[in-house]
Order: sequence, then structure tokens, then C-alpha cells
Amino acid sequence: QVQLVESGGGLVQAGGSLRLSCTASGRTFSSYTMGWFRQAPGKERTFVACINRNGYGYYADSFLGRFTISRDNAKDTVFLQMNSLKPEDTAVYYCAVRVTTMSGGRSVDEYDYWGQGTQVTVSS
Repeated sequence: QVQLVESGGGLVQAGGSLRLSCTASGRTFSSYTMGWFRQAPGKERTFVACINRNGYGYYADSFLGRFTISRDNAKDTVFLQMNSLKPEDTAVYYCAVRVTTMSGGRSVDEYDYWGQGTQVTVSS
């Protein structure tokens, strides 16, 4: 059974940093794109960043320069380093995997497996 387990969320003051991790189990995803999305209360789940099998990252414009996605294929783990956090970054952050080698990865609908989410709260 495939599982994605996120960790690293928590409460941080504005300007602070957090590093999220997501580890997959049940199968290996080293050949596929892994992504991070977030969902604030009452809002839709939105794209944050994704990383392809070669380690190349893609970001939503609003996170460029603040967030960095990386992966450790040997451990089937993807990371999201979040710096200069703002109160508006408060959300549940989800990791996901899309089981295809086709290009893409910015849409919720493209992903096949999801984690349960980890809460990030940024206080002002």
C-alpha cells in the first residue's frame, strides 16, 4: 500500500523558516515528479512546487526565492525548505506524486497519490 507521510510543520513567527519532509513507502517514486501543494481554510488546494526525477524544481511564482524543493531518491523523500515565511503562508501543506514521465505537475488533477498534510502556521 502506497503511503506518503509529511512532517516538519508547526508554528513559526513571520520571517522564520521551516523544512517539510515527505517520505513515500509501498513503492519507489524516484522516476516520477513529486510536488507540494497547500490549502488554506476555505480555499482551494494550490500548487507550490514540484521536482522532476532529475532534481529540477518548478515553482509557483509567489514562492520563487523563498521556497526550495529538493529530493533524496535513495530515500524516496522530498523536501520543501520554506524561508521568510509570512502569515499568508499559513495552510495545510500536502505532498503528492504523479506516476507518469510526461511533463507537467502544476495541477492537483495530475497527481495520483497524496499525503495526509501537515499544518504550517505563521504568526505575525
